Amino acid sequence: MELINKSHPEEFILLGFTDRPWLEFPLFIILLITYPMAMMGNIAIILVSKLDPCLHSPMYFFLTNLSFLDMCYTTSIVPQMLFNLGTSKKTISYMGCAVQLYFFHIMGATECLLFALMSFDHYVAICKPLHYTLIMNQRICILLVATVWLNGMTYAVSEATVTLQLPLCGHNTLDHLLCEIPVLIKNACGEKGVCEVTLSVVCTFMLVVPLCLIVSLITHSCL
Repeated sequence: MELINKSHPEEFILLGFTDRPWLEFPLFIILLITYPMAMMGNIAIILVSKLDPCLHSPMYFFLTNLSFLDMCYTTSIVPQMLFNLGTSKKTISYMGCAVQLYFFHIMGATECLLFALMSFDHYVAICKPLHYTLIMNQRICILLVATVWLNGMTYAVSEATVTLQLPLCGHNTLDHLLCEIPVLIKNACGEKGVCEVTLSVVCTFMLVVPLCLIVSLITHSCL
């Protein structure tokens, strides 16, 4: 399957807050302040976790991965939003939209799975403290994180690729601030029911399964 739909438009127009232009400047200022703060905070977490030998534990290893994910996740959308909010040009190229789509959903899916993995780590630390270092050794931690990344990438790449193959029939206006799968499906023409159902099922699975695992582990930890 080709990653790029050959019938795609050259660029998309992101409507965003065009119907409420008075919101654009305040949102631009908020993002301009909070984005660098978020980046610096995550970089600080990564550096401290790596430089302090006392923090070389599974919990901080997972936290480092979460900080890296958060940096990539926000970077995949905020710079483009700042550009669109700060200028009169509210467009994104098709290739830019595709790249944003892949990165945004890879990071989002991986983050959901990582939260479940972190809850498992806390469960082992609380309920099996004497076996914690044996169960959560370095090899196991690396293997678990690699599995989380692989599953997140597999889900996101497959969903994004299928979405990018949908015919757009010349529609290049997106009623949103960024490129997202539901928005592109809504803009597609022709038969898209199968894609919508598949997206709903897979997204539900990616959200509900980690959530149920987290709740279950927290419940067992408290008993």
